[in-house]
Amino acid sequence: MEYVSSKFKVTGYKSQVVGWNQLETWILRPGPLALLFFLTLPCFSQSKIKKDTTVILISDFTVQSQTTDAMNNLYNFQFDSAELFFRDFKKEYRWHPLPYFLAGLAEWWKIMPNSRIKIYDEKFLTYMDSSILIAENLYKHYPEYKIEAAFFLAAAHGFKGELYADLERKDWLKAASEGKSALKYLEVCRGKNNLSPELLFGDGLYNYFREWVPENYKSLKPIFWLFHHGDKALGLKQLKEVSYNAFYTRTEAMVWLMRILAGYENDLQRAFQLSEYLHQTYPNNPYFHRYYARMLYSLNIHPKMEQQCVQILQRIDSGRFGYEAVSGRYAAFFLGQLSESQRKLEEAKKYYLLGVKYSEEVGATDSGYYLYSLISLGEIYSQQKDKKTAKKYFNLVKKTAGRKDEAYKDAKRRLKKLEKASKD
Repeated sequence: MEYVSSKFKVTGYKSQVVGWNQLETWILRPGPLALLFFLTLPCFSQSKIKKDTTVILISDFTVQSQTTDAMNNLYNFQFDSAELFFRDFKKEYRWHPLPYFLAGLAEWWKIMPNSRIKIYDEKFLTYMDSSILIAENLYKHYPEYKIEAAFFLAAAHGFKGELYADLERKDWLKAASEGKSALKYLEVCRGKNNLSPELLFGDGLYNYFREWVPENYKSLKPIFWLFHHGDKALGLKQLKEVSYNAFYTRTEAMVWLMRILAGYENDLQRAFQLSEYLHQTYPNNPYFHRYYARMLYSLNIHPKMEQQCVQILQRIDSGRFGYEAVSGRYAAFFLGQLSESQRKLEEAKKYYLLGVKYSEEVGATDSGYYLYSLISLGEIYSQQKDKKTAKKYFNLVKKTAGRKDEAYKDAKRRLKKLEKASKD
C-alpha cells in the first residue's frame, strides 16, 4: 500500500506503522491505539508546514511555556493531565515529531517502575514510530529542519533500542538496529548544541558510553573500532550541562547522570543529591522515590531511609499508580536490614518475608534482594536456635542461585557452619 500526499510519500505505510489487519480490528473494536492512529493520520495530509514556526521548535520559549505543566505532570506520574495536553498539542503541531515523542515518553515512564510489565510497549513503540516517520519527512525534504529532525530521530531510535535491549525483552537484533540508527543521527547533531542545549544530550551519552562499554565488555571492542573515540569526563560534563540548561531532556539527563554516578563512577554523594532533587521535585514518581531510598540506604542515612521505605510500602498497599512489587522489594529489604541491625528480629523477619514475596511476584528470584533476604532469614532463625528453618532458607538459596554466585557460596558456608554446630 502507498499513501501519497502533497508533502508525504510513504511507501509500505501499513507495514511501517501498523499492520492493515490490525487496523481493521481497531476500527471495529476501537481502543487507545485506534485513537492514536486517527490522531496521527491528519499529519500525512498536511498541505504545508506552518510558516510562522521557528526552525528549532524545541528552543521556542512559547512552546516550552505551553508544555511546562505537561512535562511536570508526566514526570510526576499525573498522566491523565499530561495526556490531555498532548492531545491538544498534536492538533497544533501535528506536522512536527515533538508532540508524538512526548506522548511516547509518557508511555516510557509507565514502563520505568517495572520493565517486566509489557502492556505499555505497543503504544510506546507506535508513538515513537510516528515521531520517526514525521521526523524523517522533515529530515529529507526540509533542510532548515534537518538538525532538529535528526535530534528526534536519534532520540526515538535510542529509546526504542533501550526497550528492546531490556533484560525482559532481550531482542538484541532489534536493539542493535535501533542503536545503529540512533548513532547515525547523533553524528548529524554532533557539535550543533549552539542551536539548542537539547542537542548536547546525545553527545554526552555518546562520549561516556563510547569509552565505558569497550572498557567493561572486552568482547564488544571490535564493534567500536568503527566509531570515533569518546571522552568519559567530557560526557559527564555535557550531561551535567544539559541537566542545568535543557528543557525537554533536562530530567532525562539527570536520570542518566544519577545512574552513571551511582552505578559506574562510585560517586554516591553526587548521585544522592540528584536522587533527592528528583524525588522532591516529582514526589509521586515511584522510580525516583525508590532510587532516593536506595541512595539513603547506601549512605547509611537511616531515619530518612526508614521514612521513605515505609511510605513506599504504604503507597503499594493503597494502590498508588506505579508503586508495585519492584519498589516493594527494595523498600522491604532496606527495612529488614535496618530492623536486623537494631536487633528487632521479628520485625526484620516480617520485612524480609515481604521482600521475598514481592521478588517472587515479579519473578526476580535471581536478584540480590531476594537471595540475601533468604540468607538473612536463615541467619535470624539460626540465632534463634531454629536450625531446621534456617537450613530451609539456606538450601533455598543454594537451589535458586548459580554456583558462581556469592550468595550461593555464602549459603553453603552457613550450612556447613550449622552442620558443624549440630555435631559439637
